[in-house]
Amino acid sequence: MTKALVYIGLGSNLSTPKAQINTARVAINSLVGVCEQAFSSLYRSPPMGPQDQPDYVNAVMAINTDLSALALLRCLQQIELDHGRERKDERWGARTLDLDILLYGQQMIDQPDLCVPHYGLAKRAFVLYPLQEIAPKLVVPGLGRLSKLLVSCPLDGLERLD
Repeated sequence: MTKALVYIGLGSNLSTPKAQINTARVAINSLVGVCEQAFSSLYRSPPMGPQDQPDYVNAVMAINTDLSALALLRCLQQIELDHGRERKDERWGARTLDLDILLYGQQMIDQPDLCVPHYGLAKRAFVLYPLQEIAPKLVVPGLGRLSKLLVSCPLDGLERLD
């Protein structure tokens, strides 16, 4: 299998979010068949959904991998579990770690377990701005240039952390 350039969104708002993001980065990097290409700054963003939860810390990571999209998804889900993630019915609730495959090469994937490009990518500042930092010329399959997506995506309280 040829290597794919993959973008992964990382988010956390429980149990020392910065540390969760940093240890997840190490865990992703340690997967067989994965090589980190870039990592964005950390960003603070207000929560989506219920507002009675802490702000999130987010980042985007670019990797090269020869893992299939579904194999990578299973690995990321295991990393989430290893970081104390509890899967609940509540959407957009607080979590120790959330790892999303945002883009998998130029593929468009629509399967029950995985939708790529990630379904919320075009509307989420906490995804688009970190993506722009590490891949400013990116063209998102089916959606167009990242620069055009950013024009209609306000910061919505997103703040880059030092």
